[in-house]
Amino acid sequence: MTVKECIRDIRLRLSPIYGEGEAKAMTRLIFHSLKGWNVTDMIIHEGDEVSEYIAGKISDIVGRLLKNEPIQYILGEAYFYGLNLFVDPSTLIPRPETEELVDMIIKEWGSRSDLRVLDIGTGSGAIAIALSRNLPFSEVTAIDISQEALKVAERNASNLKARIRFINEDVFSFSPHPHSFDIIVSNPPYIDESEKAEMESNVLDYEPHSALFVPDATPLIFYSRIAEIASKALDRGGRLYFEINPLHAGQLLTMLRNEGFIKVECHRDIHGKERFISATRK
Repeated sequence: MTVKECIRDIRLRLSPIYGEGEAKAMTRLIFHSLKGWNVTDMIIHEGDEVSEYIAGKISDIVGRLLKNEPIQYILGEAYFYGLNLFVDPSTLIPRPETEELVDMIIKEWGSRSDLRVLDIGTGSGAIAIALSRNLPFSEVTAIDISQEALKVAERNASNLKARIRFINEDVFSFSPHPHSFDIIVSNPPYIDESEKAEMESNVLDYEPHSALFVPDATPLIFYSRIAEIASKALDRGGRLYFEINPLHAGQLLTMLRNEGFIKVECHRDIHGKERFISATRK
C-alpha cells in the first residue's frame, strides 16, 4: 500500500464517525506523530510504500479512534498555545477555550515582568507553562491534588524549558502566604453531574471525571474555595481568573462581588458563551 492509498483508507474509515474535515485533520496528526511529516511531506511521499511496521501502527491507531478514544491520548500529545504537550488519561486534554483564557491574561499583563503567578488544578501544566513562557521573568507556582497529573505537568515543563514550582496539594487545605501572588488562575472542575447525559463518549469514557464534574447541589464548590484563597493570597490589585460553566456565570459574579472583589467581569469565548470571569482584589 502506498502512502496515498493509506491516507485514503484512513479517511474512509474515520469519516463516517468524525466527518471528512476531522478525519483529514486526524490523518495529518497520525503521519506527523509516526513520521514527523507535515502536509507537504505527505504529498511528496504519497507514492512511497508504507512499511509493515507503520501500517501496523496506523491500524492500531485507527482501531482505537473507531472506539472513540481521543487521538491526543492515543498519540500522547496535544497542542496548546503553540506548545506540544504530553498528555495521558490522568489529565484533561487542553481545550481551545482555555487558550483564550491564557491569551486574556497575557494581553493584560504581558508588559509586566517578575509577576508571581499561581495556577490551581494545573493538570497537564498547560496554563502554567504557557504563562511561564510568555510573562517575562515570572515566578509560576502550580498545584494539583493528583500526583499522576503532576508527573505529566513536570515532564511538560522540563521538555519546554519552563521553570515552575509544582506542589501536590488539595485546594481545600492549601493556604499560601498573604499577598504572595499577582495572578491566580484556575480551570477547575465545573460540569454539573446532570450534564453527563449530553456529553460525548470520547470525553465520558476516557477523560478523568474528577477533573470534569461537580455535584449538582454544590456547583461552585471549587470557585468559592479558590476565591477564599485569592482574597488573602493576591496582592493588592492582583487579579483572579476563572474558566467557568456558562450555566453558573450569574451566581459566580454575585459570589465574587460578595467576597469583596472589584472589577468583576464575565467574558465570552469565541463561540459567544460566557466562559471566563476576571476579578480584582481591592
